[in-house]
Amino acid sequence: MSQILETQDIRALGSNLELLAQQVVEGFIVGLHRSPFHGFSVEFAEHRLYNAGETTRNIDWKVYGRTDRLFSKRFEEETNLRCQLVVDASSTMYYPWDEKNPDKYKYANKFCFSAQSAAVLMNVLRKQRDSFGLTLFDDEIRVNTHCKSSTMHYRLLLSQLSDRIEHPQLNRPTDLAASLHLVAESIHRRSLVVIFTDVMEHPEQAEALFSALQHLRHNKHEVILFHVTDKKHELDFEFENRPYIFVDMESGEQVRLQPNQVKEFYTKQVNAFKDQLKLRCLQFKIDFVEADINQGFYPILQTWMAKRAKMG
Repeated sequence: MSQILETQDIRALGSNLELLAQQVVEGFIVGLHRSPFHGFSVEFAEHRLYNAGETTRNIDWKVYGRTDRLFSKRFEEETNLRCQLVVDASSTMYYPWDEKNPDKYKYANKFCFSAQSAAVLMNVLRKQRDSFGLTLFDDEIRVNTHCKSSTMHYRLLLSQLSDRIEHPQLNRPTDLAASLHLVAESIHRRSLVVIFTDVMEHPEQAEALFSALQHLRHNKHEVILFHVTDKKHELDFEFENRPYIFVDMESGEQVRLQPNQVKEFYTKQVNAFKDQLKLRCLQFKIDFVEADINQGFYPILQTWMAKRAKMG
């Protein structure tokens, strides 16, 4: 199969996430010299004297250089990676949306992008024999599974994602901060947490969100935040200059206006918040990934995974 899966092929597969993940992962594996996921669940405990005949793999050569004595690193646990995939399933994630033709963007909205990305990452983890779990949330946690690596578990999680693609949840608000606090406490320490969300927070809720992200890091989790947007419309506010009725997908509230009346103010506010979010992620050592759904998930994941493999 070609390493490049065309956008129309991805949309044709729609919610057949197992087939999609199989095909896409074949393309990712080629050219990746190292796993993009490596060893986050191994926690250093202490040094102990090296005993002759043991493996030399855990010898701390820096300590040897300073002391001229051989010490081995001892770890609290040495298990495979645990990865929790956290996917925002609130109503704004189904944008773009056409109320008159709900199927029009079914396989081209933010939630489908996130579900397909999560499916691919789960398949990569499964092939590495790592364990993975799934959290779906809106204003509360709707699905929150433990991490496992079995094929049955994998298919169960794919079915949860497929069901949400096929049956959009409208008029569902989001509580990202509360959901992330619950995830931080409910999963195994030192997990990898991969979050897919559009981060549609009100400015007054920003500090609560930053506190939740810091909570994840405080609990020793490694965090990757995919900021999923329709950049052209949601960030750049590129609309024809004619009257529109804008509908809040969470509340149903409607506002009639012409884009040029608010574009400058809107883009200034949105970009200021995004810059603040990126800065906080940098401070907390969270990997922030800009994910524009118009680019398609394949090139975004491919670029991010290749970068991560080189860092590993």
